[in-house]
Amino acid sequence: MVALRVDQHQLKQLEDIFATFDMDSDGSLTALELAALLRSLGMKPSGDQIHVLLANMDSNGNGTVEFDELVDAILPTLKGEILVDQEELMDVFRLFDRDGNGFITAAELAGCMAKMGYPLTYKELTEMIGEADSDGDGVISFSEFSSVMAKSAVDFLGVSLSTY
Repeated sequence: MVALRVDQHQLKQLEDIFATFDMDSDGSLTALELAALLRSLGMKPSGDQIHVLLANMDSNGNGTVEFDELVDAILPTLKGEILVDQEELMDVFRLFDRDGNGFITAAELAGCMAKMGYPLTYKELTEMIGEADSDGDGVISFSEFSSVMAKSAVDFLGVSLSTY
């Protein structure tokens, strides 16, 4: 089991993130589910890189990553909280919500991403809005933004993926 101490809030956050990418709800992440998780973070690892990462995390050798293996893999890399606190998250949200109306529009997202040096194609923009916009109203609320950021907290995998 996990040697390091993790509080219940962190464990719940990890469970939620794990469940999001456990697409068949079988309690484990396959190579395809792990790839989906990484791609949702904007990474583009090759198939070989996915398999190496999975093998490094798969302590029982069954070819998948169970929740406890994910926790064991990322726990040593955690520095306090998994997620940014709500005030900091709200500050980031406000950077995107240029007009201050409480929602991030496609235009606001495109403008901010371009200013950060990541211009988006129309397809990328609509995919990003579609992934984040859980209620289908065409804009991203703070709640939806928080959910996306929770999923993105998965770079806690503890493996340097910057070269992928």
